[in-house]
Amino acid sequence: MQSKKMTIYRILIVGVLILLQVGWLVSSVLTLSSASTIVNIILNIISIIALFVVINSRQNPSYKLAWVVPILLFPVFGGLLFLLFGTKSPTKKRRGRLNDSWAKLKPHIEQKEEVLEKLKAENASVYGQALYLKRFADAPMWQNTQTTYFKSGEENFPYIIEELKKAEKFIFMEYFIIAEGRMWDTILEILKEKAAAGVDVRLLYDDVGCLRLLPFQYYETIRGFGIKCEAFNPFVPFVSTVMNNRDHRKILVIDGETGFTGGINLADEYINEKERFGYWKDTGIMLKGDAVWNLTVMFLQLWNALRPTDTDFDCFRPRARYETDGYVQPYGDSPLDFENVGENVYLNIINSAKDYVYIFTPYLISDSEMISALCLAAKRGVDVRIVTPHIPDKKFAFMLTQSYYEQLMDGGVKIFEFEPGFIHAKCFVSDDIVATVGTINLDYRSLYLHFECGVYLYRTSSVMDVKQDAIDTIARSIPVTRDMLKPVLQKVVLQAFLKLFAPLF
Repeated sequence: MQSKKMTIYRILIVGVLILLQVGWLVSSVLTLSSASTIVNIILNIISIIALFVVINSRQNPSYKLAWVVPILLFPVFGGLLFLLFGTKSPTKKRRGRLNDSWAKLKPHIEQKEEVLEKLKAENASVYGQALYLKRFADAPMWQNTQTTYFKSGEENFPYIIEELKKAEKFIFMEYFIIAEGRMWDTILEILKEKAAAGVDVRLLYDDVGCLRLLPFQYYETIRGFGIKCEAFNPFVPFVSTVMNNRDHRKILVIDGETGFTGGINLADEYINEKERFGYWKDTGIMLKGDAVWNLTVMFLQLWNALRPTDTDFDCFRPRARYETDGYVQPYGDSPLDFENVGENVYLNIINSAKDYVYIFTPYLISDSEMISALCLAAKRGVDVRIVTPHIPDKKFAFMLTQSYYEQLMDGGVKIFEFEPGFIHAKCFVSDDIVATVGTINLDYRSLYLHFECGVYLYRTSSVMDVKQDAIDTIARSIPVTRDMLKPVLQKVVLQAFLKLFAPLF
């Protein structure tokens, strides 16, 4: 519901700006006043500046084109549209705080060279991927870690409850969406008990993500229970950074030893306690061991940027020894840089695939690089299958997703729609050896604007669990056929219009 309302909110703003442009042009023609001419010149200058900013940015060409067209189409208010929705970077103040926080944490991020050397001897391609994530996402590759994959929210939820009850030192929680209901109420009661017992309980939620789902300034309520709580990006209408740079991550860390992530937020539809769009298909993963440290560091960076708290970070490290289950590398993606880490992980998996790539994504609103990689993989004989929802949560986003079907199918990609309902999972699995489970959608916002995270897996037992889940999910899905793609003029026109504003979705 929240994402739908925010999409409608953005579309309403766009509609208002377009109407203002038309009204302003009509008024300017009728009045021809010197004042209107001056204002018109100023607004056009803003649009020209925005155009230069877009063209000279280091953004992906598809993302730049998606903004150049609206700015040229609406020269008077196009610049304002870009200022509201197109700027990628956080404010200078927020960026400074995040950088300061990271500077304190970075010395505590180290890669065990013996792990990389062992990996290099096993698989040079995967070694290259691991090296990339270490260098450009400061995310070490780990062993001494166990992984457990969950093919649904209701399968994941009992493990979350069980692990929360075991907490003795600290609980760190970072979620995009929290909504009152059975899932959150159950978790909150445990958090209250743990906080009262002296456990360091911290909660970080995205204010935009929880808009209209939680009471105003909900963090004050949570603090009243003895729980440390912060809202990321408090919602302020018409401020671009607030709406663009969201904390879309889902991270739960308990005592530094156990970590959870994936697509599952803390709301009842994620565990199918409440039905919204048919059956809600989601996925998650639990880590135990050294790799949890990467998730802990992600949380601590954002937390200390909002609320400087910690000077001793080593006390949050995992200490126990676990039986090694392959190689595990949690990683984050941030709008602070020009490195599209989430997208590049996906591209590397696709480009390295030899036999198959199976993909879950709720949205398929992708740039040319992603579309080309998927088609090229299929053309060289890789079995590429993508599962999208059959019952969408956002109709406009779904229409955009469907607009890419024909091009992908022409390239040999097989597309399936999850018939029982909505698939919110974000997973890739390939060749029985690699997989990633996380929060990163195949859309512009996830790939370029949000704080995101995922877990890259190599030869863990969970890789085969992801594969089996993909096979089972595809069996419950509708294969998209040519007959389903027969063009309807109104739909084609609307899809073309929506593509102009794809970054808004």
